[in-house]
Amino acid sequence: MARQTYWKGYLKLSLVTAAVSLTPATTDSNQLRFHVLNRKTKNRVESRYVDNVTHKPVSDKDQVKGYPRSEDDYVILEDEELDGVALESTRTIDIDTFVPRGSIDWIWYDKPHFLAPEDKVGVEAFCVIREAMRASNVVGIARLVLYRRERAVLLEPQGKGIVLWTLHFGDEVRAPAATLEIDGKMDATVLSLMTKLVKDRTEEWKTTMVQDPVQKRLKAMIRAKQKSMAKAAPISTKRPAAKPTGNVVNIMDALKKSLSKENQRPKPH
Repeated sequence: MARQTYWKGYLKLSLVTAAVSLTPATTDSNQLRFHVLNRKTKNRVESRYVDNVTHKPVSDKDQVKGYPRSEDDYVILEDEELDGVALESTRTIDIDTFVPRGSIDWIWYDKPHFLAPEDKVGVEAFCVIREAMRASNVVGIARLVLYRRERAVLLEPQGKGIVLWTLHFGDEVRAPAATLEIDGKMDATVLSLMTKLVKDRTEEWKTTMVQDPVQKRLKAMIRAKQKSMAKAAPISTKRPAAKPTGNVVNIMDALKKSLSKENQRPKPH
């Protein structure tokens, strides 16, 4: 199944730029989903926004976002106003900092995405950024606007591509406190036996280790029920492929100018 592009924009390192697209590296499309039905009529039950006082449905054009100022008092924000605060990172992943690979604890990692060049022109710029990070054993740190919030993102070379991880915000990660600071006494014999048990159960990683047995049983149950029902004709969900966009760059000139700019940047103390 073709992956659906989630975001399009530009990957930028100083003056070197490449048109890129972003695709989620994980999917929940294989997860079983159920509709809520009226048991008596078998019709689907709809979810609607209703006024919590009048209990009447509210149309899309009458819905607006509001920030609570006090009870029953809101600051109204129109969509145009929210779009107006968009930053440059809405459409540009500008790598400004690098950190040693492996220096960021896994707990900061949020969601993985595949980053890929959007056209043939940007392939060279994309590849030289990737290989420069790989050669230096570093990962890039940039910022990107997703879901109306500017997020820190990590760019890591992987194979022939780059994986972009969104990172948790600073106030989302809790300190380990005492939960990870447990230092109990261990009997040497017990530890030896436990070590042997761990060794006996160690094997190569396989994706089958993370399968969902509940989903498997649900699908089997549904197939059994379908045998006694008439099968509906499948509905085509194909979408036309999006046309790629390009961004012409002279990578050698851009690199020379970038290095010149780097030499002029004030060095950190």
